[in-house]
Amino acid sequence: MHFLPEDIDHYVVSHSQQEPTILKELSRETWQKVLNPRMLSGAFQGRVLSMISKLVNPKNILEIGTYTGYSALCLAEGMQEDGILHTIDKNEELEELQYKYFQKSVHKDQVIQHVGNALEIIPTIETKFDLVFIDADKSNYVNYFNLIIGKMNKGGIILSDNVLWSGKVVEELDPKDIDTKVLLEYNTLLNQDPRLETVLLPIRDGLTISRVK
Repeated sequence: MHFLPEDIDHYVVSHSQQEPTILKELSRETWQKVLNPRMLSGAFQGRVLSMISKLVNPKNILEIGTYTGYSALCLAEGMQEDGILHTIDKNEELEELQYKYFQKSVHKDQVIQHVGNALEIIPTIETKFDLVFIDADKSNYVNYFNLIIGKMNKGGIILSDNVLWSGKVVEELDPKDIDTKVLLEYNTLLNQDPRLETVLLPIRDGLTISRVK
């Protein structure tokens, strides 16, 4: 969901850096072959992720929710030469497509794919992270946060996607809507946790940047 007027949104996109060729190819193949292609980060948000990663220049990155690998490749653009990006997704059917594009990338030797339950996999990764991107099942956002906060380096950045949830966060809550309920709790947690500095950006479906103090 876009929260800006269409003409303003178009102007913003047209005056921002364009995506690299490899990402155009991945985006095209995702829309041709994969269910729910709207889950793709997309060109504009991908450039935002790339810019943040380049500013942070992380050595170790964790991504929770790989999908087809678009956002992982964006985050890898800012990674240090000896850096490693761990990316986790539960859908094993997408592993081959992810791998195909990771291997096309200059970062092919720096990306480690994990397939399975992130809640089980995260505790097994014995490293501290400079940058984490959370973009998986919304009902587990709080659980993911609790698992990764102790694995963050000081000054590390936590990026959280879809935190506006198509505007549902400001609508009357349906008691059966667990995703929105958890996102409301999560957004409050990020804003009030004394270990963090947080700003929520209303771009696309909402992207929160949290810096670990």
